[in-house]
Amino acid sequence: MLELMNRGAARLRPFRGAVAGLRFFLLFFVAAIAGAATRTDSTPNIVIILADDLGYGDLGSFGSTTIRTPHLDRLAKEGRRFTSFVTASSVCSPSRAALLTGSFPKRVGMHQGVLFPGSTTGLNPAEHTIADHLKQQGYATACFGKWHLGHHPEVLPTANGFDHYYGIPYSNDMNHPDNQDKPKGGPAGMDALWADPASTLTKWKTPLMENETIVELPVDQSTITRRCTDRGVAFIKENQKRPFFLYLPYSMPHIPLYVPDDVRDPDLRRAYINTVEHIDTEVGRVFDTLRKLDLAKNTYLIFTSDNGPWLPYKHHGGSAGPLRDGKMSTFEGGQRVPCIMWAPGRIPAGTESNGLASTIDLLPTIAAITGRPLPAGRAIDGVDISPLLNGDGSSPRNEFLYYTRNGRIEGIREGDWKLLVKQPERQGQLVPSAKADVMLFNLADDLGEKDNRAAAKPDIVERLRQRMLAQDAALEAAARPIWKKPGA
Repeated sequence: MLELMNRGAARLRPFRGAVAGLRFFLLFFVAAIAGAATRTDSTPNIVIILADDLGYGDLGSFGSTTIRTPHLDRLAKEGRRFTSFVTASSVCSPSRAALLTGSFPKRVGMHQGVLFPGSTTGLNPAEHTIADHLKQQGYATACFGKWHLGHHPEVLPTANGFDHYYGIPYSNDMNHPDNQDKPKGGPAGMDALWADPASTLTKWKTPLMENETIVELPVDQSTITRRCTDRGVAFIKENQKRPFFLYLPYSMPHIPLYVPDDVRDPDLRRAYINTVEHIDTEVGRVFDTLRKLDLAKNTYLIFTSDNGPWLPYKHHGGSAGPLRDGKMSTFEGGQRVPCIMWAPGRIPAGTESNGLASTIDLLPTIAAITGRPLPAGRAIDGVDISPLLNGDGSSPRNEFLYYTRNGRIEGIREGDWKLLVKQPERQGQLVPSAKADVMLFNLADDLGEKDNRAAAKPDIVERLRQRMLAQDAALEAAARPIWKKPGA
């Protein structure tokens, strides 16, 4: 029966794709003639490209010697690398919520781990996202890629400021509708999937959505990165005469890894390399489109990752470079990610900033760039880092909080000092009687977090611990509710 369903889906897919594509172009044609805002110097285009589980050491411009990323390296040569750029979580859903809302996940109720196909919660549409902010200024807005902030219609991108959505609603290792019947995991399981490209259709039931509707089940993951780029390029062309916000959150290199047949390297040991190099090619297409349409002079392009690499997957996972640990960890490898910002004539070419900055700073920075203040009375945690973009000053951010993948406060950074207070866990639950592991690092001379200076600096430990607890308590007291499905 499953084989017959898959065959039926394969036959219907071209027809569904044609209908969806026609609908896509009609929507943007209507938008283009509907009296949209005219682009000015104060309404630059904004493009955010987000990789999934890409490590700090996975780009040539960030030190990789095994992965070739010429397009992203060129972006860095023409823009600015941010070498102390951190995400607000080491896992997907909280991190993505933070990027779009400018808030620590706890402030918007999205801190308690990732969402699954059976989840009944999501990003509250009452929140003010980057898309909301720009749409209010007449921008065309679109999200093409992995959402992972709730799959119910009430919380999909179209309910959170985006005119159009095309992509997968959660991670590509999750199955519709109950996340059951998944293939074997681990490096060996991923090897088997890479060796069998057809497994994207025979082993998975990950859906592809167009706005609020599933249009392909299972999604062909081998072409999803390219198809999302296709949508992004078409969106840019359709809206070249008006300001636009393109959010392109790729679903890879999160496992399972798939690439189109025409670029696939069958070598199991090169699966991750192959996937990142494919992403680089697709970013290059966006980059080239902006240049060919003469939009580079009025566009900000930001490339980064949602969190660090998934190290246990070995050659199906990336590298944190000089950093300690990876995804699911509050060590730097879990949350410090590569970031490149590019805006010819606005961001100096071939430059680097080591100033502390975060994805939560993107919303207020974009608000400053476009000259439209954020709504009054709605607290966020991000700060305007536009001085870092043009090289005119030091970072306005001196402090950052670190939360576990399940939303428990675990650390704080102040300047170069970083404190981690790790409570032992057993099966995801705290061990009440166990002693916490207290670690203090000076990141200026210990980027790899190897030299624990807690015993030598008890005064700094205590001051930072008290500050961490106070900041967390304040966040919790002011937290806004997550969306919950009625009746759930």
